[in-house]
Amino acid sequence: METRTNTILVPTDFSEVIDFAIDHAAGVCKMQDAKLMLLHVINKDTKTYLKKEKLEFASIAERLEKQTNELKEKYNIKVEYITKEGSIFSAISEVTKSIGANMVFLGTHGKTGMQHLTGSYALKVVEKSPVPVIVVQNRGFRKGYKNIILPVDDTTESKQKVKWAISVAKKLNSTVNLFALNVTDSFRKAKINGNIKQIIKFFDQNGIAYTTKISEKNGSFHKLILQYSQSIDADLILIMTNPDKFLPSFISSQWEEQILFNELMIPVMAINPVDLNIIVGGL
Repeated sequence: METRTNTILVPTDFSEVIDFAIDHAAGVCKMQDAKLMLLHVINKDTKTYLKKEKLEFASIAERLEKQTNELKEKYNIKVEYITKEGSIFSAISEVTKSIGANMVFLGTHGKTGMQHLTGSYALKVVEKSPVPVIVVQNRGFRKGYKNIILPVDDTTESKQKVKWAISVAKKLNSTVNLFALNVTDSFRKAKINGNIKQIIKFFDQNGIAYTTKISEKNGSFHKLILQYSQSIDADLILIMTNPDKFLPSFISSQWEEQILFNELMIPVMAINPVDLNIIVGGL
């Protein structure tokens, strides 16, 4: 059994978008009295950058040390840093486990950093993570995650997704907005309604504020989710990367990837179906 600590990990390649990921992570750390851990993975991209800029390896630690001190002063939180040599796809997961981090914040679409955690690269990082990953684009933390969207479809609903929705809502005083697709097929409709009913039961047991919304029309699920998210000014969208082991992988999913890198730049919490050892409200 892995031990989780009150630590949030942020991989950094020093790109501008990482500042947004750090802003979100720092905001959550401040609300939960958690420690922020910066990670830089030393890989071939790092080495190419150092060679191009005629810098020594020590410059990475110096840069992290400076950033750590600046973040401590700016946010008044505990901040540390770590470096690890290897592939970003495995190193982030390994460090997450070794330090017992309970969440990872990943900045994507960086244009000026060394490693450019974009597209399929970011997906691989998400899929290998043993804890939830919040994917952040160019958008600040604002006032927190007060409005969370929890999409509900006709697949098997994972208790882990509900646990995390409950956990986040409790810690950050959030309202969870359930959103489902309007379907005409009676079998699918019954499964969706059953999933919603089960989730509501768990929310009621745990005192979670929630709303429910069925789309007014049928159509592309990810587009309807984003339209609804925009209409209520959502702060976070929560998805399961692969809620059923018999379904296709996350990378080939029909709508989750469109949500992860959404054009509205709404942060997305992606959860893998692994044993997180988190028990909330008897789930």
